[in-house]
Amino acid sequence: MEKQTGRPAETVPHNLILEARSRLTVTGVRRVIRCDPDSAVIETADCVLNLSGAQLSVTALDLERGEAKLSGRVDALEYTEAKTPGGLLRRLIR
Repeated sequence: MEKQTGRPAETVPHNLILEARSRLTVTGVRRVIRCDPDSAVIETADCVLNLSGAQLSVTALDLERGEAKLSGRVDALEYTEAKTPGGLLRRLIR
């Protein structure tokens, strides 16, 4: 039996389901970094998802399944690369 770590397995696919710009389901979630009424930042297995909108809130979060559900008006979705630990230090040493 595998030990549950609270993080989804690497094989969990990352998908988005946006319904009427007001309900968003995200799979492949590792953690919700931040969520406030105007923006949210969600870490997935491959990258970081940045959301902007209005009245945003996390309505459900299941890290064992790697799923987050948000409500509110979604205006924009943007992906950025996940920062690697020591990235700045490594660039300075080179």
